[in-house]
Amino acid sequence: MSLTVGFDLDMTLLDTRPGIKAAWDELAAATGTRIDSDLVITRLGPPLAQEVAEWFPAERVPEIVDAYRALYREHALPGAVVLPGARESLDAVRAHGGRVAVITGKYGPNARLQLDLMGLETDILVGDAWAEGKGLALREHKATVYVGDHLGDIRGARAADAVAIGVTTGPYGAAELREAGADVVLADLTEFPAWLAGHLA
Repeated sequence: MSLTVGFDLDMTLLDTRPGIKAAWDELAAATGTRIDSDLVITRLGPPLAQEVAEWFPAERVPEIVDAYRALYREHALPGAVVLPGARESLDAVRAHGGRVAVITGKYGPNARLQLDLMGLETDILVGDAWAEGKGLALREHKATVYVGDHLGDIRGARAADAVAIGVTTGPYGAAELREAGADVVLADLTEFPAWLAGHLA
């Protein structure tokens, strides 16, 4: 049986908060809009348009989404940090003959730039996917495991009948992830290679 493991990006593989905060601060300056970027980075995960709508009127959301995505490339990309165990987890999947799929709510082209900058190689990248939409991507690529930090990630895994693994590197603790339906909860990705070896055994 072929193995494909899906991973979320923000706060699962990468801590992107410093760069995202910088991009939102630039957006605030460029538009003359008060934006609490410290609050923004506590709720990463859902579609960008949802966060933009918290700060701008509905008719401006498409325009501001495009503006943010442009600012992201200049201001957010350099601010990311690879989370502990991320590289080793991707290597572990490949050591078992598997494929790595990154399925993220982030705009696909920016996700690709971010992964390339950090030197994280993926076999599959799907952007602009959220919650049950991640489930569709998981099914399409026959992923049987999905790892994420957000309750929406757990919903996506459950929708695809994949093993739902929650990591507590994002905004939710172990109890919340389990309540949302996580099959397994890990403190971070340093625990994933050993879990995967046991799962496959």
